[in-house]
Order: sequence, then C-alpha cells, then structure tokens
Amino acid sequence: MPSVEKDTQPQTSLRVAASGDLEVSTYLEIAREKRGEQAVPQAPPSEVREAVVVLDFGSQYSMLIARRVRECRVYCELVPHDAPPERVAALKPRGFILSGGPASIYEPGAPQIPSYVLESRLPVLGICYGMQALAHQLGGKVEPGSHREYGHALLHRSAQDSPLFAGLPTSFPVWMSHGDQVTTLPLGFKPLAHTDNSPVAVMGNEQGLIGLQFHPEVAHTPSGKDILQNFLYHICGCRGAWTPSNFIALELERIRGQVGTGQVICALSGGVDSSVVATLIHQAIGDQLTCVFVNNGLLRREEAERTLNVFQRNLRMNVLYVEATERFLAALAGVTDPEEKRRRIGGEFIRVFEAEAAKLGRVDFLAQGTLYPDVIESVSSVSKASAKIKTHHNVGGLPAHMTLTLIEPLRHLFKDEVRQVGLALGLPEEMVHRQPFPGPGLAIRIIGEVTKEKLELLRAADWIVMNEVKKANYYNQLWQSFAVLTPVRTVGVMGDFRTYGYAVAIRAVTSEDAMTADWAHLPYDLLGRISTRIVNEVPGINRVVYDITSKPPGTIEWE
Repeated sequence: MPSVEKDTQPQTSLRVAASGDLEVSTYLEIAREKRGEQAVPQAPPSEVREAVVVLDFGSQYSMLIARRVRECRVYCELVPHDAPPERVAALKPRGFILSGGPASIYEPGAPQIPSYVLESRLPVLGICYGMQALAHQLGGKVEPGSHREYGHALLHRSAQDSPLFAGLPTSFPVWMSHGDQVTTLPLGFKPLAHTDNSPVAVMGNEQGLIGLQFHPEVAHTPSGKDILQNFLYHICGCRGAWTPSNFIALELERIRGQVGTGQVICALSGGVDSSVVATLIHQAIGDQLTCVFVNNGLLRREEAERTLNVFQRNLRMNVLYVEATERFLAALAGVTDPEEKRRRIGGEFIRVFEAEAAKLGRVDFLAQGTLYPDVIESVSSVSKASAKIKTHHNVGGLPAHMTLTLIEPLRHLFKDEVRQVGLALGLPEEMVHRQPFPGPGLAIRIIGEVTKEKLELLRAADWIVMNEVKKANYYNQLWQSFAVLTPVRTVGVMGDFRTYGYAVAIRAVTSEDAMTADWAHLPYDLLGRISTRIVNEVPGINRVVYDITSKPPGTIEWE
C-alpha cells in the first residue's frame, strides 16, 4: 500500500513545545483536496495498499473500530498502543485511529499516544480515551466530569463546515461511555460538537487531528459509520479500494512470491475458511498444492465424506485422506481442561501434517485458515490491556517448533470478508455460507473427557439439531447452531422405567463476526421438535436444555 505522495506532504511537523503550548503548521493538504470525493473507484492491485492503523488502548470496542473501518472498504489493523514503530510503519498508514480505554489520562502510568503518531503529519481520530489523550498531550486539560455520561446522548454540531460531518444532520444520537471530559482545548483546536453534558463532545483542528467523546463504532451510534467514512475518505484521503477482488489479486501475487517453486500442503477441514484458503492457493500455484484432510474422529456425522466429494470431484484438487481417529483420541485420553484439549489437538494436527509431508518428499509450507478473530482471542500480546479469551488450536495451540513454514492468507480477515472472498473465487453459495465449525471439532462440545461413546451421542444429537434447523429454514439466519454434551446426568422416566442419562444443551446464536453474539430466539415449537427427537432417538440422553447466554458474557462455544 503506497504512502502519501511526497509532493503532497508538507515539510513541517507537529510537536509539543516544552512549555506545553502546541506549535502547528498546516500539513496534509491532500486531505482537503479530496474532500467531497464520494466515488469509490476500483484501483489496480499495485495501488490498493492504503491502510489506517487503529491503536488499542484497551477498549472493549477496539475490535469494532477495525470492523467498521473494513466495512468502509479501507484496510486496517488493530495494534497495541505500545507497538514498535517499525511494525506500524510497515503498514504505511494514511491515518491513525486511537481507541477508547479504561484508564484516566491524568493518572500516573496512563497509556500515552506514541510520539511517532503526532510526528507523522497524518490525520488522527481519537475516540473517548483517544480524544482525552490527544487533548492532554497537546497542551489541553482533561478532568473528571461533573456528570458521568453513559448511554444515549443527542449530539449538536457547533461547526457546520467540518468534513467529518458531511451529509449528516445538525443534531443526531450518539453513544457515550465516559467519566472524564476535556475542559481546556489544546492550542489550535476548536469545539465541533457538544451534548448537554459534554461542552466539547467533538474537537478538531485544521490539520486533521480530531477527537470524539462518543463511540462511533457501536451500533447505538446510528451515524457512526458515516462519521468514520468521512474521516477515512475526506480527511485521510482513502479511496475505499479494500474489496474482495483486489484482496484476491494481492494475495495471489503474495503467495506466488512467498512460495516460489516450493511445495505446499493445506490443512483442509471442509469449512469455509480452509476451503477459501485451498482455492486461493490452488489458483496461485496449481499442482504445487496438496490438500490434506485429517479425520481426527472429532467430526460431525458424514463430514469426511461430504468434504472429500466436494474437493476431489467438484474443485479438482489433490486431496490426501488421513485416518487419525485413534491417534487423536489417545492424545485426548483423560484430558478435561479445554485449553489443554486445544493445545493437544493443535499439536497433533501439526505432527500429522509433518508426517504426511515427509511421505510426499519435499514440502516447505503448511497453509491453514486462521482468521483475525482467532488471532485476537488467542494472542494476548495484541494489546497488553486486553485479556486472552481462549487459545484457538491453529494459533496458540501450535507447537513451538515446526518444520513447515505457515501460510495464512486469511489471518487479517473477518468471517464475513472471507465469505465475500469465497464468492469472488467462485465457490458455491452453500459452501461459503456454511455455519462455522471449530477446528478442535466436537472435542470442545463435549464437556469433560472425550470418549468414543460420548462422540457418538453428540453426533446423533447434533445431526438432529441441524436437520430440524434446516427444515424450519433457520439455518442461514443463524451464525451457528449445535448441540453440546454436558457431563451432567439426570434422572428421567421413559415408559415405566427410570433412566439416568446425559443432559444435552442446544446452542444457537446470531452474529456478524463471532466477536459478539446474541442467543437466537428460536420458536418454541422448533425447540420442542428438537428436544423430542433427541430424547427419543438418541439412547443415553434424557434431557435437553436451551442456552440463552449472549457473548459476552459467555462465548459461543462452551469450551
């Protein structure tokens, strides 16, 4: 992605004087020239590399900021506020967005905006804590507010000519979540909008430094995406060239460059992620790719047969089938901790792939369908202010030492972006819109130790769930729907006999990207049919419950 052209960048910089007064000269005139440019042209691959960096100060909404920027067809990455400057510079950003965070900027040790941001001569959008950090570090003053402001508020524009508000009404609702407020503006800034409790709800200067006290990234700010798009297009000068077709062109070029004459094996599960990875790499290097489908014994009913049929017959790819059920069950014997399950499954997968690679001769690379949410939830180093939720088997579950080099072309994509890429690659709709299935498979849908008996019980119950959900035409409305085998055994009565069987939980959620999810309000009659069929058709299960927990506080999977 190219940096801003040299002849459009001013030769002066932005700094904070020793006295705290701000010395500013005009810069980034290109942003003004591009104001009002609503068209989103399709750029050739060589010109697509425009990006915005989101610096994470620990907000629960940081990932949502990245999601909204991507929805504006601008590439971005979420990086910790203390990331090494060279990591950020490698992205060649057109601008920065500073997230919110739980700290107060005036407290000792509060996170600070890196100096390279303020010295970059690039536009900056500070959100909540990001705004307060801008004000504080540029000579303004931030203090505890006399009234905390949480929830809906009505924003009133003070400045009618700001490109940030292009196409928006004079007043509109926003979502607030703060206790501190800016009481003294830095030199050169002016208030752009206010609410009843925040005299400075938006501030900005002529050089493209802007602060928002509200959260434009959440759905509770209806015009939030418009504000972000105005910042990206009118102030940063982005064109919105982050499209599936351009991503494919760039990735094909990158994969060819990385692989060269090497050989690649691809971990194929049959889900949309690995299917898109396999198709993308196959288009890039053809017969240099061999797909490996590992039956680990943790799959749903008929999963292996359907996957092999699709890839061997329809997509004409080289697919090796590896039967490894006993190997994986042996590795999981006696294991009840979900993190340990993921680590063992991830490690065992790698060892299987390495063994198959050795049989093939020279193999240099392993491709897999890691996604951005997998990385964010697995790797706590994304932000020291953010906690690791769980290890994903293909991220944190990988062994420390591997003989194969990883290729992960989807590592910075969200699930909906992967689906768009899949359709652009020509994959069939029914494959692209399959509900996600976790890499560790049914192992994390069996609470406690995984055994053959429990796997067969869960497969039978899960098959019924899928069958009834599809018959009721709910499958495509749900992000995921599945059964969970709990370790709880309950007393029941069937006929004239006492039973003592397992309790199964049904989980169905709606979501856009799996980072958050709501439990699905399925009709009672559908839930009733599922329950009746499971207790009648699956011996060993005598009770069915429905999980009505959203994410957060729960996760989608139970483990």
